[in-house]
Amino acid sequence: MMGLLEKVGTQTGEDQDSEAAHVILEKIGERAAAVITPTRVVFASITAFLILSASLFVLIWVVPYDNVDVDVAYMQAGSGHVVLAELDNKGSRTLEDVILTMRFLDADGIEKGRSDFAIDEIAAHTSIAGDNLEMIVVGQSVWEQYTIEIILNYQYYGGDGSERWTHKVGDWTREVFVDEAPFRVF
Repeated sequence: MMGLLEKVGTQTGEDQDSEAAHVILEKIGERAAAVITPTRVVFASITAFLILSASLFVLIWVVPYDNVDVDVAYMQAGSGHVVLAELDNKGSRTLEDVILTMRFLDADGIEKGRSDFAIDEIAAHTSIAGDNLEMIVVGQSVWEQYTIEIILNYQYYGGDGSERWTHKVGDWTREVFVDEAPFRVF
C-alpha cells in the first residue's frame, strides 16, 4: 500500500490531467459509438444536402436580381462577315422594352452593316438567339480592321439600363465576345 501512495504522491499535476483526459476520452468514445450509427450519418448527410439545395434555390430563383449578358460571335465568311448574338437574361426578373442594336463599322467609323432587334419582354432565366439576332455584311474585305458596336437598352425593375460595347475585329477569322451589364441585387 505504501508503494501505491508513493506513486500517487510523486505524480505531477500534468500526469493527473493527462490521465483524467484519457478517462474522459474513453467515455466519450463509448457513448459516441452507441449514438452515432451509419443510418444516422446517412440521414444527416441527406438533410445537409437538402438544406444546401434549398439555399441555392432561394439564391437563384427567389432573391430578386438583374443580370443580362450579350454573347457575340464574329466570323469572316468567303464574301463578307457574319455577326451572331445571343441575348441572355440571367436575372430573376423580367426585362422589358429590350432593344439590341448591332453596328458593323469600318476603320473610318462608317457604318457598313446594321441590325436592330426589339422585344417587349424577356422572362427571367431566358436567352434569345436566332435569325433576328444575326447580321450578315457582304461585299466587305476580310483583310481589313472593323469594329462591332453593340448597344443594349432595356427596362428593369429598378429603372432603365443602357449599355454600349465595342470590339475590334479583323485579325482572326472567328472571335467570341461576352458583354455583361452590371449585376444588380435588390
